[in-house]
Amino acid sequence: MSEAEALLWRLDAEPRLRSSFVTVTFLETLPDLERFRRRMAAAVIAAPRLRERPAAGGPWLVRPVWQQDPDFDLDFHVRSVDLPAPGSDTQLLEWAARHSEDPMDTTRALWQYTIVHGLAGGRAALVTKMHHALTDGLGGVRLSALFLDAGSAPALDPLLGADGSAAVDDQLAIPESRAAGSVLSAPLRLGRRVADTAMSTALAPLRVPAAAGDATEVARSLFRQLVITDRARSPLWRGRRSTRRQFRVTSFDLEMLRSAAHRLGGTLNDAFVCILAGAAGAYHRDRGVTVDELRMSMPVSTRTDRLAGGNAFAPTRVLVPTGAAEAPDRFVELVRRLSATKAERSLSVLDPLAGLLHVLPPPVLTALARSQADTVDFAASNVRGAPFGLYVAGARVERNHPMGPTAGTAFNATVMSYNGRLDLGLNVDEAAVDDPDALLRHVDEAATELLAYA
Repeated sequence: MSEAEALLWRLDAEPRLRSSFVTVTFLETLPDLERFRRRMAAAVIAAPRLRERPAAGGPWLVRPVWQQDPDFDLDFHVRSVDLPAPGSDTQLLEWAARHSEDPMDTTRALWQYTIVHGLAGGRAALVTKMHHALTDGLGGVRLSALFLDAGSAPALDPLLGADGSAAVDDQLAIPESRAAGSVLSAPLRLGRRVADTAMSTALAPLRVPAAAGDATEVARSLFRQLVITDRARSPLWRGRRSTRRQFRVTSFDLEMLRSAAHRLGGTLNDAFVCILAGAAGAYHRDRGVTVDELRMSMPVSTRTDRLAGGNAFAPTRVLVPTGAAEAPDRFVELVRRLSATKAERSLSVLDPLAGLLHVLPPPVLTALARSQADTVDFAASNVRGAPFGLYVAGARVERNHPMGPTAGTAFNATVMSYNGRLDLGLNVDEAAVDDPDALLRHVDEAATELLAYA
């Protein structure tokens, strides 16, 4: 595992900090279940990480490794369920939320794909669940390309056997690779790696431009992002956390929102955050509470490869304005703050620092992570999807709603672009946000206000 993946994996010991994420994909019709299974059999061959699991046991000082699951069973990971009548979207979201609450089986590969049939109007859904140690949002999108089609006709795949299963069995016969070296050498290699990264940052600014420059400023940047001491700002949500989740969804017109963002001098992501900040502020005002700022966490992608799976992101935290300002004024201030956050020099050294955190004893690491999660009010993420229509085993995809992990915050709002739409998934901790429908309504109202500038 990379340093960041190992950290995500270890934090699963704290239920509130579990980092599994779910995507709810609505389909126009029921897909061909056997055809989907065959495509997933081919995907497992094309992406070996899908049949690997974290190695069990080992001292906590040693970074976990991926190993092949000798008992890999495709039918455990690819499932189908019936939704009882009347098969409403609300029922589906309730089922998906309960599904997300179940901890991953750590003795198996860290993913599950479930076809849900029985939705009203002959529709169906694909609910995907993955652990963040397996992949981040962009990596997950690339993994999905292994089973998605651009048309309803089946794609030919040379990796498929007669029924798909034989090809998987053949691949599982390959001996698993094992990490070399002694147990005690791992912490020493870790220390050298952290030191080497720090030196290359100082001595090779052209190679690491984001962290180049004065070492004092890098240290200040790290302090701003990693060592926040004041608590989350919301008096409604602060200190109220649980493992119970509620899912809500909505969608926006992608081009209209992009047009509004450009007209106001920013990007699509700026518009998305502006909507969330406006909605969160309105939610508080409806309850007689005024908050001028809330702290938001948002990952910044550092990916430079084209691989499916894996993790390449840096977490950031920023205070966003949530007062009763007009949308253009809030937007301009957000552009300024987000631009400053994206320019933080610490972003390119956060992965080796995750490795440094890995050597902390488990109780210390969990307490530190929990204390830092308590500084954040809500989380947000933005994932780029396909700009054209897609199919799952012959069934056309209507929309994709990602449910990112709350990671100890009141809610996570994640959007994914797809075929001219921006589909939003709202993953709410029900102990913090006691009225998810009201929060969703404020999201829609804030979007309508901003879209007026398109």
